Amino acid sequence: MLKNSNSGGIFQIDPSIVKDNLKASTIHENYSETYGLSELGFRRSVVRRNLSPTVLIEKAIRNGEGILTDTGALAVTTGKFTGRSPHDKYIVDTDGIHDAINWGDVNHPISRDVFDAIKTEMIGFLNGNEVYVFDGFAGADPKYRRSFRVINELPSQNLFIRDLLVRPTSEELHRFGEPDYTILVAPGYKVNAKRYGINSEAAIIIDYEAHFAIIAGSQYSGEIKKTVFSIMNFAMPVEEGVLPMHCSCNMDPKTGETAVFFGLSGTGKTTLSADPARELIGDDEHGWSEEGVFNFEGGCYAKCIDLEEEKEPEIYNAIHFGSVLENVVTDEDHIPDYSDRSLTENTRVGYPINFIPNASSNGRGGIPKVVLFLTADAFGVLPPISKLTRNAAIYHFVTGFTAKLAGTERGVKEPQPTFSTLFGEPFMPLRAEEYAQMFGERLDEYGTQVYLVNTGWSGGAFGTGSRIKLAYTRAMVTAALTGALEDAEYVHDDRFNLEIPLSVEGVPSEIMIPRNTWEDPEAYDKQADELADMFIRNFAAKYPDMPAEIRDAGPAHK
Repeated sequence: MLKNSNSGGIFQIDPSIVKDNLKASTIHENYSETYGLSELGFRRSVVRRNLSPTVLIEKAIRNGEGILTDTGALAVTTGKFTGRSPHDKYIVDTDGIHDAINWGDVNHPISRDVFDAIKTEMIGFLNGNEVYVFDGFAGADPKYRRSFRVINELPSQNLFIRDLLVRPTSEELHRFGEPDYTILVAPGYKVNAKRYGINSEAAIIIDYEAHFAIIAGSQYSGEIKKTVFSIMNFAMPVEEGVLPMHCSCNMDPKTGETAVFFGLSGTGKTTLSADPARELIGDDEHGWSEEGVFNFEGGCYAKCIDLEEEKEPEIYNAIHFGSVLENVVTDEDHIPDYSDRSLTENTRVGYPINFIPNASSNGRGGIPKVVLFLTADAFGVLPPISKLTRNAAIYHFVTGFTAKLAGTERGVKEPQPTFSTLFGEPFMPLRAEEYAQMFGERLDEYGTQVYLVNTGWSGGAFGTGSRIKLAYTRAMVTAALTGALEDAEYVHDDRFNLEIPLSVEGVPSEIMIPRNTWEDPEAYDKQADELADMFIRNFAAKYPDMPAEIRDAGPAHK
C-alpha cells in the first residue's frame, strides 16, 4: 500500500492502490441525484462520499494541502487560524430556542437571514468543484447517537472528521438516509464581514432549529469537532436527559470501574486518560446517561507541542498513516519537530481512537466511580490534589478554573488564568445551572467521588515556579482511581475550602501543601488571597442564582 522513497525514508502512496481506491469509492458526477444535496443549491459538483484515508490523503497532497511525514501521517498547515476563533462563533436566534440559550459573551446571536445568506454564498463558492462528504455519527451509544453529514471543501479536513467521528459500518452507510445534522465547511470562502455585520472573514454558525451549521473562512479543523460538540451539548440534555461533558474517560479493564477527567485543552485530559494500564473510552467529549458514559467521538485530537515518545508513547505512536498533523513543522526529510513553536503553540494531531492500543472497542463505560477536575494553575497556589465534597464538586464543575495555555485560541501568546464554565464554556449553549443540576443529581444517585487535580505550577507562579512533574500527577491520579486516597490523612485548607491529603505514594510529601514549596510563605499568602478573590468575584458575577450552599463550598476570604 505504501512504499519508501530512495532517500529520507519518506512514505509515498502506490499509484495503483490509489486507482483501486478511487474505483471503490462513492463518486457521483450527477450531484443533483445524490443525498438530497441538490436541495441545498449545489450544481455541477463531483461528490466524493466517505472516501478511504488513502484516497483522501492522495487528493490532499495533489491539492498542495500537505505532505506525508516520515511515519506516513498527513501534515497540514491551517494558515491564519491556528486555533479556535471564539469571537467568530454564533447561534441563530429563533423563537423556538431563544429562551433556552445562555446568551452573552460566549453565545452570540445572529439572524436566520444572515445565516442563510452566508450559507448560500458558501454553496455558490463550492459549486462546480469537488466536494467531500463524510456521513457518520456522534455518540458511541446507539441509543443516544446523532447522525452527521459533513460537507468539506478540502479532502484533508474530510479525513480529519472521518478520524474524529464514529465511522459507520458498510451497512450503516448504506441505510444512512437523511442526517440529523449537516455541517458545511468551506475555509476558502471568506465572509464579507462588513456586509453581514460580523467580526471577521471567519464565521462558525449553528442553527439548532434547522439542524444545520456552517464553518467559513477557517481551515482549523478543531472548529468542526467543536461544532459537533456544541450541537451535542444542546441535543443531549434537551432531548435525551444526558449530561454532556468536556472530559476524557477511561476504565479498569478487569473491574469496569470508570473514571472521568474534566479539563480544558492543555490540562492533561488526553495524556492522563491514555493510561496503558486502563482502557481508553475517549479523550475529550462524552455523555453521562443512566446506563453510564459514552464517547461522543470515534477519534482523538491531541496536542503535539513538546511531544516525546518516552512521556506519551500512546499519542506519539498513533501518529502514522491515517493521522492528520496540524501546524507541526517538519524538516527537509519530512520528520516532525514537535518542539517547534514557529507556527503556533497549538500544534495538534487527529487520529481514530483505535490507533491507541488500549482503546475501548465500543466507546462505552459504566457509571463513573471517580471524577477528576484537572486545572493548570499558573499562580502555583492550588494543591496538587484535593478531595471535594458534593457541593464543592458542583462549585468547581461550574467554575472551571485553569490557565488558558498559549495557542489554544487566537491571540493568546502567554498562559492566562481563566474561568471556563463546566470546563468547556465556549461549547455550552444552555445555562450553567441546568448542567450543574444534572451533575449534582448524578453525584447524589451514584456516590461518585470528585477530586481537584492541579497539573500546573508549584513553588511559585508561572515563570518562577516549576510545572508539577507528570510522574507525580500520574501517581496521585492512580491513588484516586484505586481508592488509596479514601483512607488518607487530610488537612483542611480554609482559604480554598479544600481537603488536602498529606501523603500519596510516589509523591514527595513536601509538595502536597503548596505553601511549603514557596521560598517566601508571605508571597504565597498574597498570591493565594488574590486567586481566592478571583474565584469569589467570578462566581458572584456569573452565577448569582446558584444556591447558597454551592457558593459557600468554594474559596472564601481568609
